[in-house]
Amino acid sequence: EVQLVESGGGLVQPGGSLRLSCVASGLTFSSYDMKWVRQAPGKGLEWVSRISYDGGTTYYTDSVKGRFTISRDNAKNAVFLQMSSLKTEDTAIYYCATNFGHRGQGTQVTVSS
Repeated sequence: EVQLVESGGGLVQPGGSLRLSCVASGLTFSSYDMKWVRQAPGKGLEWVSRISYDGGTTYYTDSVKGRFTISRDNAKNAVFLQMSSLKTEDTAIYYCATNFGHRGQGTQVTVSS
């Protein structure tokens, strides 16, 4: 059974930083591209960032470019999202996911003063 477990969310002031982590099990992690998606209150899922299976290629939605950095550690079956210069509009539940329908339970990020 594939499991993805996110952590690292919390309450942060605008301009602050958070680092999200996701640990995977039940799959050959190093063979999968991984992504982060988010769901803001009352809105649908939004794709945020993606990293290739080997970490060599990364992609970002325009609204987070220059502020968020995705990375991975295949030895630890983990993917990370470093978020800086956070804005109130970044408030959402953040999920790590594969392109094959696997998704974790999410971690809440709230950006508020």
